[in-house]
Amino acid sequence: MDYRREYEKWLHSPVITEAERDELRAISADEKEIESRFYAPLEFGTAGLRGTMKMGLHQMNVYVIRWATQGFARVIAAEGAEARRRGVAICMDCRNHSMDFARAAAEVCAANGIHVRLFESLRPTPELSFAVRYYGCQAGINVTASHNPKEYNGYKVYWEDGAQLPPAHADAIAKALENIDIFDGVKYMDFDEAVAQGLIEWLGEETDKAFMAEVTAMINDRTSMAAVADDFKMVYTPFHGCGHKLVPQALTALGVKHLYCVPEQMVLDGNFPTVVSPNPENPEGFYLAVELADKVGADFILGTDPDSDRVGIMVRAGDGRFIPVTGNQTGVLLADYLIGALRRAGKLPANPVLLKTIVSTEMARKVAEENGVACFDTFTGFKFMAEKKNALECSGEGKVIFSFEESYGYMLGDFVRDKDAVTASMMLTEMAAWYATKGMTLYDAINALYEKYGWYGEKTHNLVMPGLDGVAKMKTLMADLRQNPPAEIAGVQVVVRKDYTDGTVVDCTGGAVSEMELRGSNVLRYELADGTTILVRPSGTEPKIKVYVLTIGADAAERDANLDKYGKWVAGLAE
Repeated sequence: MDYRREYEKWLHSPVITEAERDELRAISADEKEIESRFYAPLEFGTAGLRGTMKMGLHQMNVYVIRWATQGFARVIAAEGAEARRRGVAICMDCRNHSMDFARAAAEVCAANGIHVRLFESLRPTPELSFAVRYYGCQAGINVTASHNPKEYNGYKVYWEDGAQLPPAHADAIAKALENIDIFDGVKYMDFDEAVAQGLIEWLGEETDKAFMAEVTAMINDRTSMAAVADDFKMVYTPFHGCGHKLVPQALTALGVKHLYCVPEQMVLDGNFPTVVSPNPENPEGFYLAVELADKVGADFILGTDPDSDRVGIMVRAGDGRFIPVTGNQTGVLLADYLIGALRRAGKLPANPVLLKTIVSTEMARKVAEENGVACFDTFTGFKFMAEKKNALECSGEGKVIFSFEESYGYMLGDFVRDKDAVTASMMLTEMAAWYATKGMTLYDAINALYEKYGWYGEKTHNLVMPGLDGVAKMKTLMADLRQNPPAEIAGVQVVVRKDYTDGTVVDCTGGAVSEMELRGSNVLRYELADGTTILVRPSGTEPKIKVYVLTIGADAAERDANLDKYGKWVAGLAE
């Protein structure tokens, strides 16, 4: 694509506003900036679109939203008149321009004869997944950049099962977009006129009530919370986002009496003024929550990201300091607790199943299998977990009781097909109360699980590679690892090598080559002689290579030494 020609097309388009034209004029002398904005369209994948909010073809703005929605509308319309009638549910988070983008998507759908159910204000991502299923919609759209910095926004698309689009449908949209001009190829209509004609209808409190009824139906154990409620104190922060209303409702329904919400972060604000990054994976963002917890004497802190699909926790350690619990540790805690809670409540189904991603801790498999629960791996992304859940349950092979990934995402129940921080927040609190009845904090609990199941350890390394040069570096690194695979890593022999692109498995000791079921994702896996697994994959939403180190030691010291040793090898990849 001729980026300069595309820039001129945008600059002189009669469709854009004068303020938008001024933004483009301001970069007229910055060739590198022009190239970065116009060298290609944002790539539409199974995660939809995500980018910084600027004018340009490779950015997030109302024109890119309309263009993407026109492509999506064609795919929906191809399903027939009934699909158009069933329509789409549209939701948005707290980010700047999220409502503008959601309305723009609604205008395009309406102009294409597709009925729209639009939330009247921001809502958690899991409620969008729920709404698609609850109202029998053909599809869904969520305007969100999840936990990304404030400069970003995104556009996620869902299909009729409430999960994000499977690859085949994403490919169909991407192909449709190749033949749609971003200005002349898009149909859209006046928003108010679409509402007046009944093409757009609002969703609000009635959907909240239906969603929350499903959430609270997941409660397994009210008696433990009732037993400790007078003394149990916890702190919650939504990081300025969508959890501000429904997460406290869920916790109150569980029976929490002393819930302290961080006041500064209960304010909805897409600029996230109190944190550098609104990501519960980053413990430094919890500083206000820690201050409040120390003030009120709480031992448990819980935080959800801006669209309330991820949740992170911090717990007070033995020395009185608050420490973060990783996504892997949280997943293991929940897996072990849920199996026991369901069994105690008489609700554990026949043939129970736990799902995790290929990059999540192997400790979860150990927990599951030692408790008579099957464990299956999927690719990263809850669309793959939803697909596996549907396949297992439709075939009668098993009933999924819990799904998780290491990046702080957890899915429970049958009413959503995406990660759900509202339900997970409630379940984590139920678990904390159960341990409290035994005189244990969650810090005590995770150490008890290490003693029981083994000293597993995980570390995710992010090799950030921004800009056009970064894209090339990412491709080069992955190509080099394939062409020159390591025989050893940090002095330890690689015994098995797997490439999830084509599903090949290489036995490095004997040379035998076989195939595995999972394939179609740009991920490399190395299994080492000491039980360590290392995986390398490019991020699907950010300019970085992610390297996952999954190890186990005879004790905490050996585990930590392994993480340090392999971390040094990872650092060398970026040099």
